[in-house]
Amino acid sequence: MKLVIIYNNFARDDLIAGWGFSCLIINGEQKILFDTGNNGLALLDNLEKLGVSAKEIDKIVISHEHWDHIGGLFDLINSNNRAIVYTLSSSSKDFKNRIKQKTKVIEITTPQKIAENIYTTGLIKNNPDEQSLILKTNKGLVVIVGCSHPGVKNILEITKKYGKIYALIGGLHSFSDFNLLNGISMIGACHCTRYIKEIKEKFPNQFKEIKAGDSFEWN
Repeated sequence: MKLVIIYNNFARDDLIAGWGFSCLIINGEQKILFDTGNNGLALLDNLEKLGVSAKEIDKIVISHEHWDHIGGLFDLINSNNRAIVYTLSSSSKDFKNRIKQKTKVIEITTPQKIAENIYTTGLIKNNPDEQSLILKTNKGLVVIVGCSHPGVKNILEITKKYGKIYALIGGLHSFSDFNLLNGISMIGACHCTRYIKEIKEKFPNQFKEIKAGDSFEWN
């Protein structure tokens, strides 16, 4: 299983940075995109430079309906109308209908398996509601988050039902209960994380700088 950061506030010199988040999970023959950043042209350009065609993406998981996570979605599904979009059942009717005009939609409410060794936490209530992804790897569980609006604690509690957490990657918003990160081997706090400096100082060995273009592999 391979994880490639496609879009983030910071990027490799040859890629486009922007306020938002997107990452690609390559799981055997399947490619699953989590979120789409805030700009479709930038998303497609980064994918191309990373050697991935938009047409290769099989599934798209939307963490929540904020512009910096759905901004590239419609440019993407205009290029690929076979990708299945997993969005929250509580997403706006207009948003879901716009997607349905282009491709198939699966509305997520409960935790469930969406691919081999890949699970969604299901809808976690907040304002906005949000879902995260859980990857089962040989190192332990890798948790991929969008902005963590429902709270890192809630996300981690759901994840722990699947096993031991190895990594947490994505936006942590205004999360400040840093003790919850004890025992996590890799902390890839990025995008909208308010206290990223404090997390880096408290967990210097576990912290990973995250840029668009970075990749990580596990069995």
